Amino acid sequence: MSQAQFSADLLEELNVLCLFNLDTNQEGIKVHSSASPAAIAATARLHAKGLVTQADGGYMTPLGREAAHHAQELLGLLAPTPLTT
Repeated sequence: MSQAQFSADLLEELNVLCLFNLDTNQEGIKVHSSASPAAIAATARLHAKGLVTQADGGYMTPLGREAAHHAQELLGLLAPTPLTT
C-alpha cells in the first residue's frame, strides 16, 4: 500500500484546477498578482506541467481538462455533504 500523500503544493494545484468551469472550453481563469503567493506559484507549476496555457492561468489544455475533471470529481466525493433532516 502506498504511503504517498498530497503535498501542500499539490493541494494548491488541485484548488486551482477546481476553479475551472468544465462546462465550456471557452472560459479560462486569470490569477492576478494580488492572489495568494501559493495560488500564483501553483498556477505557474500547472503551466510548466502543460495543464494550462499561461503561467497566470489562461485556458486548460486537453491534459489540464482531464486533470481538472478528476480534481473536481475527487472534491465532490470527499467534500462533506450537508445533513438532511
